[in-house]
Amino acid sequence: MRLTQPTTPFGRRPLSLAMMTAQANAKACPDDAAAHKWRVFRNLTEAKTPLGLGDRELAVLSALLTFHPDVALTAGSDLIVFPSNHELSVRAHGPSPTTLRRALAQLVEHGIVIRRDSPNGKRYARRGEGGEIEQAFGFDLAPLVARAAEFERLAQEVRAAAKARVLLREEISLHRRDIAKMLAAALDEGLPGPWAELMVRFRDLEGMPPRSADTDRLTMAVGALRKLRLDVDKHLWETLNSRNLDGNESQDGRHHQNSKPESPENLERGFRESPGQTDEPPSRSEGSPPKAFPLEMVLHACPDILMYARDGIRSWREFVTVAALVRGSLGISSSAWEAAIAAMGEEEAAIVIAAILQRGSMINSAGGYLRNLTGKAKEGKFSAWPMVMALWRVSQGLTKKE
Repeated sequence: MRLTQPTTPFGRRPLSLAMMTAQANAKACPDDAAAHKWRVFRNLTEAKTPLGLGDRELAVLSALLTFHPDVALTAGSDLIVFPSNHELSVRAHGPSPTTLRRALAQLVEHGIVIRRDSPNGKRYARRGEGGEIEQAFGFDLAPLVARAAEFERLAQEVRAAAKARVLLREEISLHRRDIAKMLAAALDEGLPGPWAELMVRFRDLEGMPPRSADTDRLTMAVGALRKLRLDVDKHLWETLNSRNLDGNESQDGRHHQNSKPESPENLERGFRESPGQTDEPPSRSEGSPPKAFPLEMVLHACPDILMYARDGIRSWREFVTVAALVRGSLGISSSAWEAAIAAMGEEEAAIVIAAILQRGSMINSAGGYLRNLTGKAKEGKFSAWPMVMALWRVSQGLTKKE
């Protein structure tokens, strides 16, 4: 026999509107309604955030469900379980008495179960002559049946939101990769256009948002990248169409590619600086920091520096800090580092350190090499841009233009 009349908590525990609502929903549930208890529990686990449940409440609910012998919960049957606090604690993996009472109170307050208290507050069952339970006092699982459809809908919404966040993060990653490579290719080819300005816009955008970012934040990031991607595409295709590359490719030797992969000799030539190099980034005044450098592109070109960063590198400030650490491991003196900063600026000096690290054993004396480049920088004959472009081509598996 199932209790259907309203019930109030034992002792000083008050009766809340949520408790009355849970009892009314359970009473209105059709007697033939049924639900798979572990399927309902899974939906509750996925929808715990919108329902206001925590891990401890779910652990106690899981323990309560084990005291009901059937997998299928039917509204017309007896759904009251009456374990002692000791047995319930054992099956809930041993929470303290205080934690157990708090978790049970939360399950009741959120309408997940109904407290059916006896006159003295104890949990027990009264059996008839045939051994069947005639009346029980404990926790009624009827709300799990009555609200099964609601829990399933909430779980579907949570799954849909999680999928949407995954898709947004994928789109952010693809846009950032494509924009970085298209801008680098445009600068590498010497195409006319506002590439330096577009690179600055790309650098100023937020990097990959953290895992905790909500859908609104991800949507804003995607919107900004879509707008930038449209501008990059527009300028790129306008430039390509104006040059009519398809008709002139056979006559323009600048578009012939070397079939051999990047070699150490070619890389060395890419590192040697001269005033007439074509890899120099546009619109960059002498002595100014490399603002046209997208940090993501530098990290793609010099990935070894990431091994020295405990939590990754997300900004130029962090990049310079890690480069200062790498400087010591390369045996570069502090005086050489300070001279490089004075001649090149912090960011460009840090890029040189990352490039030296990336080349590893190909440089006999890292300190001497840095001092040599510092001297060229003082004369206005050095830029880190060709170094980044040479290493970036190697990292992308691209062949070098002749």
